[in-house]
Amino acid sequence: MKAAVWHGRKDIRLEEVPLPGNPQPGWAQIRVHWCGICGSDLHEYLAGPVFIPTDSAHPLTGIQGQCILGHEFCGEIVALGEGVSGFQPGDLVAADACQHCGKCWYCQQGQYNLCENLAFTGLMNNGAFAELVNVPANLLYRLPANFPSEAGALIEPLAVGMHAVKKAGSLLGQTVVVVGAGTIGLCTIMCARAAGASRIIALEMSSARKRKALEVGATEVIDPSQCDAIAAVRERTDGYGAAVSFECIGHKATAKLAIDVVRKAGRCVMVGIFEEPSEFNFFEIVATEKQVIGALAYNGEFADVIALIADGRLDVTPLITGRIELEHILEQGFEELVNNKDQNVKIIVRPAVSGTEPVAACH
Repeated sequence: MKAAVWHGRKDIRLEEVPLPGNPQPGWAQIRVHWCGICGSDLHEYLAGPVFIPTDSAHPLTGIQGQCILGHEFCGEIVALGEGVSGFQPGDLVAADACQHCGKCWYCQQGQYNLCENLAFTGLMNNGAFAELVNVPANLLYRLPANFPSEAGALIEPLAVGMHAVKKAGSLLGQTVVVVGAGTIGLCTIMCARAAGASRIIALEMSSARKRKALEVGATEVIDPSQCDAIAAVRERTDGYGAAVSFECIGHKATAKLAIDVVRKAGRCVMVGIFEEPSEFNFFEIVATEKQVIGALAYNGEFADVIALIADGRLDVTPLITGRIELEHILEQGFEELVNNKDQNVKIIVRPAVSGTEPVAACH
């Protein structure tokens, strides 16, 4: 089958690879309908290896070096390994990407996203930029009847936003700030709106992303390059600052900004993936009793997101800015995101599978 395989920095190849074979006990084989290109995929393309293990084999999966990318996906079950119940071939499903050991202390506490041997599908094990992928069946979520197949590829990034929102505590009636209106920032805006935030202020410089932030639910957008964003937020909150902020970029400057825009005893949730360390005076936390909270991936939020998409409270249509076939993933996918970053949110990829029925459009 054809697959997009990471070989190194700026070296992703569309090539023939062996079929994944029958799923092992407890696993399922999925025929991929759609798979989104994630920011982490782009990090691997431009600066990798970031997460892909190259120095030694991953302790859970044995993967080292070459890896089929892709973890934001949905598809149809085609085969089940021994011992799998609750699913059957033909079911349309989405898959949580957090492959975990189930044995460490964190897994035993239900915090599987913090597993000591965590392996993300498509980074530490072969992923879904291919016709078929094998994944643990305990990561599968069945999608409701008439669920738009395209939307299945957006469940994963929305689950990241939902997890961050849950980590923040109640947002009902609160003013929140979302720093960055890329894919995860937009997903966080949508989830904060669904959680009852009364005012959502996005901090963003890109004109295209400013418009997109407003389209998905931001109350207003402030451009930090055009004004003092901290002062602007305080002006809108009686001089105090926001109750909650979400850092969705992963840069040392925006991390400090996200902390600075919340009021005393406010909460700042760090969602972005940081590539370099920063200097920070932690007395700013002590003196203000602000809370800084980390949010990694998700922990069961797929179910919440699926329900919200199914009943119309989350509309993924504005997030999809490109639909391409697997054969064009390099020039129309990765290079498009590199060269036209501001104009794109989520490009989703469909493997060219002969005999596959046309997928439903988002609505």
